[in-house]
Amino acid sequence: MDISHFNDLLAAARHQPDTQRLLLVFAGASLPADATPDQRRTFEAGESGELSPLMCVDKDPAELTDFAALCEEAAAMGQPWVLVFAAALSGAGQHPPASSQIDSALQRMVESVKAGSPGGMIPFDRQGRAVQLG
Repeated sequence: MDISHFNDLLAAARHQPDTQRLLLVFAGASLPADATPDQRRTFEAGESGELSPLMCVDKDPAELTDFAALCEEAAAMGQPWVLVFAAALSGAGQHPPASSQIDSALQRMVESVKAGSPGGMIPFDRQGRAVQLG
């Protein structure tokens, strides 16, 4: 399945034979203090910046309506984010992953975003579109 929008990921997670949890890391963008004028220009155009994790959460795909609902929940947290990194974690049959598995996976995701190596995650913009980084 081609995942070009967050709602595609949501649909794919709902159709898996094993119970899934969606793992989400919301990231903000900032500009380093020593940024060059070119870096500032591209940052102001929304095309660059350093990503830093702001908040993370796991969601049951069955309880999440769509990307718009996720955005509403995120807005209630009050953190201005630019990308959300998503991954799925499988349970076993009808049993969801253990809380400790979820917590460990979210922590690895947060560390990966901090390190600038978000392999294994799909970044989505504020419109829910999958984006390519780099």
